[in-house]
Amino acid sequence: MSGNTRESYVEKALQELSRRWKVEPPVYDLHLGKRDDVKDTVIQINDVVFHIPFLERDSLYLLWKCLWPDCHNCCEHQASLPLTKDDIIHISPKLGYDRTSDFVNHETIISTRDDNSMGGLITTITMLSLKRKDQENESDTGQPCRCRFLSETGSCSLHPDKPGVCWLYPFSSWIQIYEGRPQVHASFQLTGDCPGFYTSRSLESIKEVLENYSKTIFDYNMSMIRTTRESLGASNWVEAESANL
Repeated sequence: MSGNTRESYVEKALQELSRRWKVEPPVYDLHLGKRDDVKDTVIQINDVVFHIPFLERDSLYLLWKCLWPDCHNCCEHQASLPLTKDDIIHISPKLGYDRTSDFVNHETIISTRDDNSMGGLITTITMLSLKRKDQENESDTGQPCRCRFLSETGSCSLHPDKPGVCWLYPFSSWIQIYEGRPQVHASFQLTGDCPGFYTSRSLESIKEVLENYSKTIFDYNMSMIRTTRESLGASNWVEAESANL
């Protein structure tokens, strides 16, 4: 999804979201990039460094909590389901496959997407992805659609073996090398689909959320490393300035 296309999607998603949920004005504006007073607040929880936006003029943090079962928008507007090696091992028997090769042939596509959450770097990620709809192909990558595993009551038929990326939402994550060792970072995805974002003058209410997510995020990134090492996925980085973005 290109920059302009993404901005248009986020704005339309916010408009749709506002019809059912109350979206605070600072949250709305931050999604659309209309705040010029955003400061990055860094919090390390266990093995993950979280980046939490702080709105300096209002002295407010952008925080989040999941509103399921009242909301399952992340599954209604799923953009891609990249699979790690661990995902393939767990999901293939769940869908009735004895051989992972058959699962890969029938239930996955190759998807490529750009992620600019790393701040100054654009990551191009190519991986096997689980089909979100029966007739999905590579050209559908990045185009949000309703996940085929979402039931009418809002539950997931793959749970608890759903793809690792599903467990991460609304966080995106990446690895940076610090003092010769890999360090996992995470920040919010602001897609406009999620009503769980709110503002607060304190970080207290999100500390338990970050604690719970830290292990999930760290384990997922370690699984990603194993996946790319075994040539089941690939990542390339380029500086945003050199890409004219």
